[in-house]
Order: sequence, then C-alpha cells, then structure tokens
Amino acid sequence: MDGLREIYTRLKRMIYFILAAFVIGWGFTPYQEVFAGLLIGTLFGIYNMWILVRRMEKFDRAVAEGSKVRSLGTALRFASGVAAVAMALLFAEHIHLVSTVIGLMIPYVLLLAERIVYHVKHH
Repeated sequence: MDGLREIYTRLKRMIYFILAAFVIGWGFTPYQEVFAGLLIGTLFGIYNMWILVRRMEKFDRAVAEGSKVRSLGTALRFASGVAAVAMALLFAEHIHLVSTVIGLMIPYVLLLAERIVYHVKHH
C-alpha cells in the first residue's frame, strides 16, 4: 500500500488540474461566482488535507516511539473550513457559498475515489 505522502502527492497533482479547470471556468463562463467559490473551497480543502497528512505523520511517529499521542488537528481543519465559509459570506457578491462548501469536500472525494480505484486495481 502506498504511503500517506505518496497519496497526498498524487491528490495534489489531480487537484492542480481541477484548479486549472476552475480558473478556465471562472475566466470564460458567466458563472464566475460559482467557479470562484469552487476555487476558494478547493484551496482551503487542499490546505486541510495537508494539515491532516502532516498530523498523521506526527501521530505515526508518536505511536512508533511510544510517546503521548496528540490531536490530529481537527480544530484547525474545522477553523479553516469556517474561514472559507466566512470569506464566501464576506464577499457574497463575488463568491458562491454552496460552491465553496462543495470545493472544501473535493480533496476528500478525490481521496475516496483514488483509494477505491487503487483497491480495485490491486485486489
């Protein structure tokens, strides 16, 4: 099975393509607010994924060393999601709220899909 860092690197590469598609959609369609929300949400979502990967690596080291296990950064990731939504509310005329929330979930949906494809291929 792939390590968490390799999975994150693959997801990041996929998300860069998705972000490029959102930028094209923002620039060339009349749905600029929707694509702006998707962009903001996806950027905050990849930040949340980065926090999760970093904390999981620290968690693994702590378990291996037998030291006390710390939090996985749930509060920080939650605060990041709140910040994305607050930004969408603050700039409501430019950023669509629902698409921001959808964008926050894109990295997790990609992670789920990537793991399903991995297990179908290898089992």
